[in-house]
Amino acid sequence: MDNNESINKIGLLPKILMYILLAFWTAVNIFPIYWMFTFSLKSNNELFGIGEPMNLIGLPRKWLWGNYAKAVQTGNLGGNFFNSILISAAAILIVLIASLMATYGMTRIEWRGSELMNRFFMLGLTIPLHASLIPVFLAMSKIGMTNMRMALIIPYAAFSLSMGILISAGFMEDIPKDLDEAAKIDGCGVWRTFITITVPLMKPAVSTVGIYTFLQCWNEFMFASVLYNSSKGKTLPVGVKDLFGQYTTDWGPIGAALVIATFPTLIIYVIFSKNIQESFIAGAVKG
Repeated sequence: MDNNESINKIGLLPKILMYILLAFWTAVNIFPIYWMFTFSLKSNNELFGIGEPMNLIGLPRKWLWGNYAKAVQTGNLGGNFFNSILISAAAILIVLIASLMATYGMTRIEWRGSELMNRFFMLGLTIPLHASLIPVFLAMSKIGMTNMRMALIIPYAAFSLSMGILISAGFMEDIPKDLDEAAKIDGCGVWRTFITITVPLMKPAVSTVGIYTFLQCWNEFMFASVLYNSSKGKTLPVGVKDLFGQYTTDWGPIGAALVIATFPTLIIYVIFSKNIQESFIAGAVKG
């Protein structure tokens, strides 16, 4: 019995070490969120130790919730938040419709150039978004589309399309083609088969593509600062940048603006994390 107990204790050591390592890694990942939230509720005096001890990591001595009101009022974050949501939603809608339709046409319909067209779309993965900033800016300037929301929606959707097709193809190829043949026997055309049979089975891919596109659009700064400087507002990352002063900067409202800009992505990821994990597992098993 003593030997068995000693063996069991030795077997527990790797598990204990693993839990300690996981707890440490969790703390490392949560700390930036905690720091950003507490940072948003402090004053410059508390952050830099002006007239009082410096407090960078601890909880605020005085919780300045008014920093959020200052961020919204000074930086017009309400309008910027609306612009970011509208631009992201439009780009997601375009990417979802285009990627699902293109994937269906290349994987479910037999025609001579399907493989070549798929390779052509995959070339988009090799082109960084910001490498095309100057050509896109010149093109948008010539057609008079700068300072319009479409100046961001079109490139965001275009540069997310390749990844959308790549993700959708992995799921659509796993759908048995017998379903398409059964639908044809029942009198369904291509469009009806696509809408009523294929699309409902693509929910994990739809959520994954939607989240990927949302993150690409929501956090993008360079295109938004060059192509969209409308008097009606800007996107949220550009609005946060405008809170920095030339000579003095109130850092509390900037932290509040960063919380407003960052937490929606975290909330969306938490809500759809199960779908994302399932999609990656499906892709890994398929590969």
